Amino acid sequence: MEETGNGIETIVGITGMMCEKCEAHVCDAIRKALPIKSVTASRSKKRAVILSEQPIDETAIRQALASTGYEITSVTTGPQTKKGFWQKLFS
Repeated sequence: MEETGNGIETIVGITGMMCEKCEAHVCDAIRKALPIKSVTASRSKKRAVILSEQPIDETAIRQALASTGYEITSVTTGPQTKKGFWQKLFS
């Protein structure tokens, strides 16, 4: 069962990340440019997950990542969801 958290979850599809440094580069670019609570990036899932108090404009996300060299394939925004232990393992 998923519960709604306090905030907004934005999932950014990203291609081109090849290693942990790539993930860190994406996270750093987002942290520096946007008002967020947290961000995680995954090269295997080809995405970054941004948690924020308010919705973040897609254009602002694209501008924040423009200089990184990675391709943004999608941006999806919705209410933050909290996952249980087993859902975290298999999602």
